[in-house]
Amino acid sequence: MDRQQAEERLAQLKDELNEHNHRYHVMDAPTVSDAEYDRLMRELKELEAQFPDMVTPDSPSQRVGGVPLPFFEKVEHSSLMLSLGNAFSFENLQDFDQRIRKASGRESIDYVCELKIDGLAISVRYEDGLMVRGATRGDGQTGENITSNLKTIRSLPLRLTEPITLEVRGEAFLPKREFERINEGKAEKGEALFANPRNAAAGSLRQLDPRLAAERALDLFLYGIGEIEGREIPETHTKSLEMLTRLGLKVNPDRVTVKGIDDVMDYVDYWREHRLDLGYEIDGIVIKVDDLALREQLGTTAKSPRWAIAYKFPAEEGVTILRDIAINVGRTGAITPTAILDPVTLAGTTVQRASLHNEDFIREKGIKLGDSVIVRKAGDIIPEVVEVLEQQRTGDEREYEMPTECPECDSELVRLAEEVALRCINPQCPAQTREGIIHFVSRGAMNIEGLGEKVVSQLFREGLVRGPADLYDLTEEHLLPLERMGKKSVENLLAAIEASKENSIERVLFGLGIRFVGSKGALVLARHFGDLYKIMEADQATLEEVNEVGPKMAESVVTTFDNPEVKETIRRLEEAGLNLTYKGPVAKPVEEMDTPFAGKTVVLTGTLEAMSRKDAGAQVEDLGGKVTGSVSANTDMLIAGEKAGSKLKKAQELGVRVVEEAEFLTMLEG
Repeated sequence: MDRQQAEERLAQLKDELNEHNHRYHVMDAPTVSDAEYDRLMRELKELEAQFPDMVTPDSPSQRVGGVPLPFFEKVEHSSLMLSLGNAFSFENLQDFDQRIRKASGRESIDYVCELKIDGLAISVRYEDGLMVRGATRGDGQTGENITSNLKTIRSLPLRLTEPITLEVRGEAFLPKREFERINEGKAEKGEALFANPRNAAAGSLRQLDPRLAAERALDLFLYGIGEIEGREIPETHTKSLEMLTRLGLKVNPDRVTVKGIDDVMDYVDYWREHRLDLGYEIDGIVIKVDDLALREQLGTTAKSPRWAIAYKFPAEEGVTILRDIAINVGRTGAITPTAILDPVTLAGTTVQRASLHNEDFIREKGIKLGDSVIVRKAGDIIPEVVEVLEQQRTGDEREYEMPTECPECDSELVRLAEEVALRCINPQCPAQTREGIIHFVSRGAMNIEGLGEKVVSQLFREGLVRGPADLYDLTEEHLLPLERMGKKSVENLLAAIEASKENSIERVLFGLGIRFVGSKGALVLARHFGDLYKIMEADQATLEEVNEVGPKMAESVVTTFDNPEVKETIRRLEEAGLNLTYKGPVAKPVEEMDTPFAGKTVVLTGTLEAMSRKDAGAQVEDLGGKVTGSVSANTDMLIAGEKAGSKLKKAQELGVRVVEEAEFLTMLEG
């Protein structure tokens, strides 16, 4: 094939594949089989490999980048991405409608009602029809450039049907089926599950490696225009959505345009009953004034448009019987009670267990075995016992007594000073040992893929593993006889165990499960000392000299490494070939840092839009700050997100500097 023929065939293949993508992912009306689609894609990639200078940004082969990003760049939105005010009742909606009618002088208002997708707000920019950038909402003015990850969403066109320049807003989300698939995989590996589809979507889009985002079948709906060049925006929101559809963008079909608030409430009622029929999560309904000129007249507040509101569905509750209380023993010996319930359906899933936290929680709620209880799925995800229905008691209910002995090893349970949890303090407790190994291999620690909870439990049950060091003695002969262990999976597991030997020291340190040493504390110690043996040799006073290491952590580290069994474990790990040194970048001493946070004590409160509080705290610490959980006279700065509560009030009373999110993001950028 000569160059001209290749150019013609490439154009034909791109058009065909883009059309098939649109029909499958946007219109839900595929016209070719998966095999035929794959054949066309292979042909495209082979031709592009022969003529690499003909590869264009809108080629279907360019959806998944091959190189992880070092970080996400900041992006300025063309216009503010405002958050919405909330309504929690029909009275709130009627008040909203009354304000609109009063301000406009109209007797009735046309509204557009849209499903409120429980996902991540995004902005996508096209120039001359070509997708050039995608970003998170961030603080509404500045977001993060996630173009590579958004390109992996197949319902998002890389080129529009017309050469138009515009910025569109929408919501990226993870379909329910994909969410369940991902969590099933995580459960098999013994990894922490995503709490809900929204967290999973946000986590996927904030992966620095787009190949990881591509593994998750994200989807999206576009719902508005932020900017448009060379063309007038239609006079109504309804028509603007129709225009987006003509441009090849995916717009939610389950929207309606209605006249008056009564029809809005009917729409809310319908979806409150039918939300579980959808293939994705929604947490409410968005109501917008349809007339764009009226929107201009109504204007916005500092944070929200006056012409739109979000009706939030209440958390779903159900009544069931608490039949029993099961006791779990964690890796630190903490005893956690779990309610065993008669099955009850909440938010489309069957709930049979709910956390009871600790003995004090059971006493405060007055919980008895056999009680009728109200169970709620907080955020439609986490089951919790809300209330005991004492009026429904029959007299057959029984008081529950917490055990005095460990259910795993029969050792006496104790309650340590200043702790609410009962604890098994037997270091030989098999439950703690098993949980400790599960923690050692987890993603946050040694990250040994394939060693999930079930596999570790099986190894423990068969007597093949009694501690972390035993993992490095495993062979094919040990693993092949185990359940669900074929030759390929055994080879992969042994390769993952071998690869873990190269981890930096902070993973080993965190994996040992030392009390009061989390992943952050492990990193602090690793950066400071650089070598595991230097940490082991340090006394308490030396450890406390390290920034962010307090007396409890220091004492726990010394006590742990004074234990002969721990010393033997370290010796065996080193003998097995594990790296015991720090491999990451060495932070400058705080006194040498020139940042707004260097040497400052910082507290974070409320909800941040641009990142989690955990990520924000990590960035503050990287810039020399010390993050604490409570406000005191020693606090230098309070970072306040949305819904900041008592900490904000206390900071204001003490005269502590309060920094809002927009200013905080500017400070991070230096």
